[in-house]
Amino acid sequence: MTSPADPPPSAAARRRPSWASRNYSLLTASAVVTNLGSNGALIAASFAVLAAGGTAGDVGLVAAARTVPLILFLLIGGAVADRLPRHRVMVAANALNCVSQGLFAFLVLTGSPGLWQMMLLAGLGGAAQAFFNPAAEGMLLSTVTGEQAGRAFAVFRMATQGAAIGGTALGGAMIAAVGPGWVLAIDAAAFAVAGAMRAFLDVKHIPERVRSSGMLSDLREGWQEVASRPWLWGIVGAFSAINAVVAAAEAVYGPLVAEEHLGGAAPWGFALAGFGAGTVLGAVVMMRWKPRRLLFSGLLCVFPLALPSAGLAVPLPAWTLVAVMFVTGVSLEMFGVSWMTALHQEIPEEKFSRVSSYDWLGSLAMVPIATSLAGPAENAFGRSNALWGSAALIVVLTVAMLMIPDVRNLRRRSPDPVLAAEPATPGPPPEPHLTPAPAPSPLPSAQLSSPDAEGTGGRLG
Repeated sequence: MTSPADPPPSAAARRRPSWASRNYSLLTASAVVTNLGSNGALIAASFAVLAAGGTAGDVGLVAAARTVPLILFLLIGGAVADRLPRHRVMVAANALNCVSQGLFAFLVLTGSPGLWQMMLLAGLGGAAQAFFNPAAEGMLLSTVTGEQAGRAFAVFRMATQGAAIGGTALGGAMIAAVGPGWVLAIDAAAFAVAGAMRAFLDVKHIPERVRSSGMLSDLREGWQEVASRPWLWGIVGAFSAINAVVAAAEAVYGPLVAEEHLGGAAPWGFALAGFGAGTVLGAVVMMRWKPRRLLFSGLLCVFPLALPSAGLAVPLPAWTLVAVMFVTGVSLEMFGVSWMTALHQEIPEEKFSRVSSYDWLGSLAMVPIATSLAGPAENAFGRSNALWGSAALIVVLTVAMLMIPDVRNLRRRSPDPVLAAEPATPGPPPEPHLTPAPAPSPLPSAQLSSPDAEGTGGRLG
């Protein structure tokens, strides 16, 4: 109840659920905008390289040019986001993404892109994401109250996953209609709009950062936070291998199986769309389900992640594979929300971005290695055996994670702690709270986001 001196809540505040603060709403809306643009731009970049006379190898070089800086700068990005106001780091990263994608679009539209230019611009975008991702996850998790954290994360992920599906479909249609250059230009505009929205985030409720002795000290402190929690480093370490074999199956073996056994690219596209639809349904489920044993329940949902590799090894008929991918998406999103909720509950707010950067690093570091070794593994063991091996590894690692005592024993606090969340209605700000999260397109923490897309939902989750 407000006092006579308190201003009445705005109309927008009255329409929002009690757990959806103004900051949360701005972050969700801006993430939807960038996911709509970035998922289409991911496809457009590949077609732009091919339209310029590039080969499949050149497409890989441009993708690597984005991924390598992303991996190299993640830890620094996490430390910076815990030193500076996170929303400023996000806005600066969005500005760099806007400029790099805008120049990429200009080169494509004028018909003069060189391979080195496209690689340079992709690298700038990857570096920007390395700073954006840890800051964004820290900012998101500091905007909700502990009691409704799971529901808030589920709604956020549902909105961003839906935007990713829509962005992919819209991007593909626009490339066919107007060419990849305009899709890249729209992505640049989306980053500009999202950056402007994030500039209006209110951070008065977040305590001022205490200056540390230096960057190395910050990184060491973040690592100590991870290393002191067996459930955290155990899951991040296991998912670094899981994400790697899933990425190899989906990026390398999946298209090959589709071409040789399923009738071409369309069935594989439907399968990936089924996975995306499943993630949306999984988020809907997690809006209501609040498992008491957060990580134990979540990790039980990771076992289905082995099904797509097994399905490709058989291989299953196209529509059966779509169903398998749909179930996998549902299960993985259920783990993802549980993971984010556990991090939100257990990690201090002032250290979240650094912890998040280690999570991101674990989620992405082995993916380029696995995708580059997928071809040699197929030659050495056969494609079917390589896929069965991937499925078996996922099962074994999931069992290993469940064997960690802290994983089995970590429970949802009741009532959940209220952290550094922005109040949903006018009044004094609540006490500070905590925050982390995880990744993945192919997965990650639970599901890896594409390096071209913004990741505020976490790879591990």
